Parts: sequence; C-alpha cells; structure tokens
Amino acid sequence: MSMRTEKPGGQYEITDGVWVLCRSDRTATDTAKPHRDDLAQAEGLPAWRAKEFLAGRATLRRLIREVRPDLADTAVRTDAQGRPCLVGHPDVGVSISHDGGLSAAAVAPGRRVGVDVQLPPDEPSEAILRRCLKQHAAQVEELPAPERALELAWVWTVQEACVKAAGTGLAGRPWTIAVTPGHRHGRWGRYRWTSLRDSSLIPLSCAFTPRDDPDARGRSNALPADPEC
Repeated sequence: MSMRTEKPGGQYEITDGVWVLCRSDRTATDTAKPHRDDLAQAEGLPAWRAKEFLAGRATLRRLIREVRPDLADTAVRTDAQGRPCLVGHPDVGVSISHDGGLSAAAVAPGRRVGVDVQLPPDEPSEAILRRCLKQHAAQVEELPAPERALELAWVWTVQEACVKAAGTGLAGRPWTIAVTPGHRHGRWGRYRWTSLRDSSLIPLSCAFTPRDDPDARGRSNALPADPEC
C-alpha cells in the first residue's frame, strides 16, 4: 500500500492500479484553480452544491494528475447510470464522494470503481443498524455509542462504494449488501471491496472490478444533465 501524509484521509493505492484520495473540501479548492469545464458545469447550481461539486472535481483532478497525468485536462461527465467518467476514456474508472466537508475520489484504469467517505452519524437508530448490519446488528449494538456509530459508517462506506461502482446508487439497495463489521476486504458479486481501516481515521472504502474488466472498457459516455453525487 502506498500512503501520503496529506490529511484528513491521505492518498492510497488500494491494490495494483486502484487509487483513492481523500481531502477536506477547503484543501481541495484552495490548492488548485478550478478547471474551466468544471466551473461551467457548476454554473446555476445552488452555492453550497457548487462548492461541494467543485471540491469533488478538484480532488478527482488532483488524483488524475498523480496517476494519469496525460488525462489531467480531460472533461468529466456523468454516464447514463450517473457515474462520473472521463470523456473519451471510458476504460478509466473514476468515482467521487462527498460528506461533511470532505471529498474523496478514486481512479482505476481498466476497472469500474466506486468510492465512499462518511462521517459517523451522531446516534444511529436501532432500525438503521438492523437494516444495514442484518445479523450483525446485535453485536454492534453492544458497543459504546461512538464506536457503534463509527462501525456503522465503515460498513455503509462499503455498501455505498459497491453500488456506486455498479452504477445503481440507492436503487441498488446498498443496505442489502452483506458486510461483516470489522472486516477490511471482501467481495460482492463481481466486485471486490477494501476498507481503509488501517490507514484512514475517517470511514473510507472503495469497490472495484478485476483489472481489464470487459464491461469497464465498454462503459457508455452518455451525458445526462445532472452532475454526479
């Protein structure tokens, strides 16, 4: 695993060719001038959403400059499933996540990829724990409240990263994905997932297909109007 010291989450190589970067939105927007195409897409958005949107794009572009500098100026759009994609390069998987003033991005040439970052909720309800953790809920409910919330956030980042990689989002019912609390690696169908529990203080997980996945090479570049999440 490759690790940089940038806070809050850092930059990591999850596995060969799958990279993740997590930063505060302030760091993301203060360290680079917004890309002209990203600025154009942010026009007309509410101020809070434009700020979040540009921070996510800045984090993604920072990571692209590290991993594929030849694509640093490439336009980013969303495909028919709402996933961000690099126009003209559907074989390079990218993903963006936002939560609580944080932005995370993933880049994975030759793969589909999804990333998710989550701040722990204040106090997750019993219903939420049982919905997301299923048979593991009772075990987590025994933890002190802060640990309980943290564990739920870690599990949710895996579930959300998986459906983002698949392009289904909440319609994919992420809470139905089985994730064992405390685990760092796992599988969901064709997707592998990794939680950065040993590296990131903030719940941060990534899901991805095997290298040179045939479907990843053929991803659509259809461009709906709404920007990615």
